Amino acid sequence: MTEWKARRFWKASSVRPAAEGFEIALDDRPLRTPGKLPLILPTAALAQAVAGEWDAQADVIDPNTMPLTRAANSAVEKVAPQFAAVVDMLAEYGGTDLLSYRADQPAELVRRQAEAWDPLAEWAGTALCAPLRITHGVIPIAQDADAMARLHRHLAELDVFGLTALHDLVTLPGSLVLGLAVLHGRIDAGTAFRISRIDEDFQAERWGRDDEAAEAAEHRRAAMLASERLWHLSRRS
Repeated sequence: MTEWKARRFWKASSVRPAAEGFEIALDDRPLRTPGKLPLILPTAALAQAVAGEWDAQADVIDPNTMPLTRAANSAVEKVAPQFAAVVDMLAEYGGTDLLSYRADQPAELVRRQAEAWDPLAEWAGTALCAPLRITHGVIPIAQDADAMARLHRHLAELDVFGLTALHDLVTLPGSLVLGLAVLHGRIDAGTAFRISRIDEDFQAERWGRDDEAAEAAEHRRAAMLASERLWHLSRRS
């Protein structure tokens, strides 16, 4: 039995002002989320980029080529209704932040982690007023409660689309500090992805690369780059 696939039914998309933002029309029909909610974007730049994803579709719609559309749908249907819960979930990454857990050997891996991660840990302490406690090995370490509360406040101050953009930037590398560093312009998403994989890349250098793992990593990198783009587009007029 052939799997049903959605097909293109419109000739052109357009962007127009709507209450509290901008909407996309497909042949004058307002675009809605899969759950039939109005898809209102906060900036014209983001709306134009989402419209571009729809215009780029051929006869069969491929959601895999529409990361901004998927993220916008998630913002409206998932993040907005449970904003506080998403903030709490992402804030928990601060307590087990990747940058806090360092290798104790070999020396080269220890050096690479320190070189890449120390500046960002220091940045968190100064720019975010949330210094991280660092440990070597796998024994859990408790973070300072006040520092974690400050990180939580940084998340709670974001808007829905900002929090949506932050999601993959935190959950994929396993670091709240890396995600916030991207949002604050301290590093870009490509750098965040690269330095989050210092251990994996070090092991691959020693034992060889696994093609399947490399493909999965590339998907994660692409998702982080798309999230960074969502962040910037949702800030622009």
